[in-house]
Amino acid sequence: MTPDDRDPPRLTQPGPRVEVVPLGRVNLTAAHVVAGNLQALLGLAARVGEPRPDPEEALVANRGQYDARVVLEELAKGVGAPFRLGVTAVDLCLPFLDYVFGEAQVGGRAAVVSLARLGGGRGAAGVPREVMLERLAKVALHETAHLLGLTHCRAAGCLMSFSETLERIDRISLAMCPGCRVDLARRRRRIVGPDG
Repeated sequence: MTPDDRDPPRLTQPGPRVEVVPLGRVNLTAAHVVAGNLQALLGLAARVGEPRPDPEEALVANRGQYDARVVLEELAKGVGAPFRLGVTAVDLCLPFLDYVFGEAQVGGRAAVVSLARLGGGRGAAGVPREVMLERLAKVALHETAHLLGLTHCRAAGCLMSFSETLERIDRISLAMCPGCRVDLARRRRRIVGPDG
């Protein structure tokens, strides 16, 4: 089964669809910006949950980073909203990538985004706060759309295009291309129903 073939189950219970979970030392404003964008641009009820510590079991000591896959496993545990999106300030990586801005279980329950490099990267000059928060919103929307089952898009400027650098994040839009919008609407209807 490919990620495109998997659709999360239909959600019938009332309440938030996405719990935004602050991990570690994260300014709560960032978590609220994420929740607001999920509601406004994806139409998913979102709330900011109780802060949790950074999952120490995810620390890759020799790299000074956190393994995003382990963070996802921890976020996916337990009850609560059907989807969880962690927001952290620690630097995330994967075994095969030096860093990631975010990671998600395509068609799954958990995603995580990191502020660590969105302000300009390690050792780089900082950017204005509004630029960092816009980047965070883009990454969070992108990763949450993966939870709904969307995959990467090749359309220039689409929110679902793969962005491995800050320059690419800055070039993409907060909106999806027409094809991804149709796919999102179809998947969203299957998950939350026509009135959710």
